[in-house]
Amino acid sequence: MSVMVQPDKMGSYTSEDVVFLLRDISNVVLELDNEKRESLIQSGTHYSEMLPVEFHPSEAYMELFYKTLDAYAERIATAVGVVAEQIIVQRGLEHLVLVSLARAGTPIGILIKRYIKMRYSINVPHYSISIIRGRGIDETAIRYILAKHPQACIQFIDGWTGKGAITKELLQACQSFNANHKEQLNANLAVLADPGHCTAIFGTRSDFLIPSACLNSTVSGLVSRTVLNLKFMDERDFHGAKYYKELEDADVSNLYIDRIATCFEKVQKEIEQQLLERVSPSITWKGMKSVQAIQEEFGIDNVHFIKPGVGETTRVLLRRIPWKILINPKHIDELEHILLLAKERNVRIEEYSNMSYACCGLIKEV
Repeated sequence: MSVMVQPDKMGSYTSEDVVFLLRDISNVVLELDNEKRESLIQSGTHYSEMLPVEFHPSEAYMELFYKTLDAYAERIATAVGVVAEQIIVQRGLEHLVLVSLARAGTPIGILIKRYIKMRYSINVPHYSISIIRGRGIDETAIRYILAKHPQACIQFIDGWTGKGAITKELLQACQSFNANHKEQLNANLAVLADPGHCTAIFGTRSDFLIPSACLNSTVSGLVSRTVLNLKFMDERDFHGAKYYKELEDADVSNLYIDRIATCFEKVQKEIEQQLLERVSPSITWKGMKSVQAIQEEFGIDNVHFIKPGVGETTRVLLRRIPWKILINPKHIDELEHILLLAKERNVRIEEYSNMSYACCGLIKEV
């Protein structure tokens, strides 16, 4: 029997909340500015081989983070409870293992774990692993989980859906894993918000701001995006990530979790109400239809240049080179942070209501 590879201890969360199954590559310089990264991505370098530069968020932006956290804490707590209860119905509690997709899924996975502990007094294991568009899931991490929990009933978790690219990536990854192993993975992804209408386990389908989308590592345990770069990594090892210790003074990862978890008991009735009203949800990929319409209308060759939804638009503004931002006027009151970021970065805003999202980021072709 080969010795099981062990992950590196990383992140600013407690191991009680989550265990990252990642290799710490903090000693390698992979950060490039957005312009350089964008031109490399567009000329064929895979996005997972390099990293954006992580900045200290501006004071105005942090003020906005706290303000939206206060405004949305109960709404998020409700969505967490709704998605957690569905997971329990579908997977049971006995062998449940929560596996969040690093990094947007990590805080959501922690919140679901905390909710289950509060409501059912059961401490379910929670891991965070890497999945990379076009490269699949970290199978070393999956094998590690299955070795530790032989009867594991794995539930994959992410923050939100955009076009559904990760939903599809997970489906393919699970199919290829299942074809080669006796253990079988269930690819039904659970998310907090599903504006793309591409999964059946979700807290809400409203496209609203999940405050953890508006910061990078400083709300995700100070962990970078995950990296798979075989120039210095072994393909049999865990995918890599960096731990940004130098941003500790700006870290709000645990504050974010604690703030939302304090609302769980208060929103219990609302959770029960929403579950009662929930009819069996259909997966229509409605979001993708909006994206195709945008692609046609704006003459965009590459569908990857269209990033729909509040979470994805925020990411475009934080770490890509935006061309313009489409705003659905119906939702303008909820998009203060998008307007602030666009103003800070001098990006054009255009009103556009023909989409199932609150907003959409369009990447500039360089």
